[in-house]
Amino acid sequence: MSSSIPTVAVDVMGSDLGPEELILGIKRMLSEDKSQYQIIVVGNEEITTPLMMRHKILNDSRVKSYNAREVIEMDEKPIQAIKSKRDSSMLRAIDIVKLGTADAVLSCGNTGALMAGGTLRLRPINGVERPALGTVIPGKTKNFVLIDVGASPDPKPESLVDNAILGANYARVVLGVKNPRVGLLSNGTEDSKGNHLVQSAHKLFKEQNGVVNYGGLLEGFNLFDGEYDVVVCDGFTGNVVLKSLEGSAKFFKQIIKEELSKSWIRKLGIFLAMGALKDLKKRLPIDKFSGAPFLGLNGLVVKAHGSSNRKQIAGAIGITLLCLRKQMNRRIMEDVQRLRDASEAMRRAAGSSGDAGGGGS
Repeated sequence: MSSSIPTVAVDVMGSDLGPEELILGIKRMLSEDKSQYQIIVVGNEEITTPLMMRHKILNDSRVKSYNAREVIEMDEKPIQAIKSKRDSSMLRAIDIVKLGTADAVLSCGNTGALMAGGTLRLRPINGVERPALGTVIPGKTKNFVLIDVGASPDPKPESLVDNAILGANYARVVLGVKNPRVGLLSNGTEDSKGNHLVQSAHKLFKEQNGVVNYGGLLEGFNLFDGEYDVVVCDGFTGNVVLKSLEGSAKFFKQIIKEELSKSWIRKLGIFLAMGALKDLKKRLPIDKFSGAPFLGLNGLVVKAHGSSNRKQIAGAIGITLLCLRKQMNRRIMEDVQRLRDASEAMRRAAGSSGDAGGGGS
């Protein structure tokens, strides 16, 4: 870690809305949270310095600036981009974490490049094969963490158990759940359900000796019922689920808008329902949980949506600082080691049983 004061390097150049919106998000965070932390604004200082001066954050003692002249665009191929644009704001922000000057990086930029750059430069935590992308999803009675939503589309069964550890620790921090209950997403709840990956992971979960509070299989029909605090799946499935949810939300919003605008009586109904609509918005905490971390790396990497507005950027910074203050990565390392110790103890016990059973003639 950089110091006792949590420090976040913010890549301000990769946003769909431009660097000014991110700087306004930083300003919002600085005004909302007066506690001790550092924010390093990473980007082309010919652009960022005038913006920081205009919005009066340059003189805040909690803000520093770091120059990076290149930008990785959204449509660039990740590996090619991180090889050719070494002075990009995204890679410079990651390098600041690698050097220990900052504890975390936040970026709205190219997801593939952020994941590749973070993995190559920071490397996974010892015992975690691949990082996973976790995000908070609203449910009927409570929010839950869905993991993985895109980092690893074709993982091994062991990685799904790792994902449970990563997701459970994230849930402890952002949802305040002491002992998160974990479910494995499948096409049914019976033990016989699921493809080979799910079946193999289900078996491993049953054998992990309480390191993970595993509740069993769940199907998409029950995803929002509130039975689980963490839902584990491979990155391909999780990404499809997440994009389907986003698409469905836009679809229903459009239909409701079209139907309600067909007559003045329906428009009056919108006015009368305004209180309910405000309460509904509170149940969908998009701004509060607008940052999704790549979990399992030696350093915190947080991805915000490319079109994040200033309120959502402030929320993403807040989530990042919370993860740092709760020492989430240290707790992940401890749980990963507990899992390895439990697995080793089981192997030794199995070996001893085999030796005892094979003796005599």
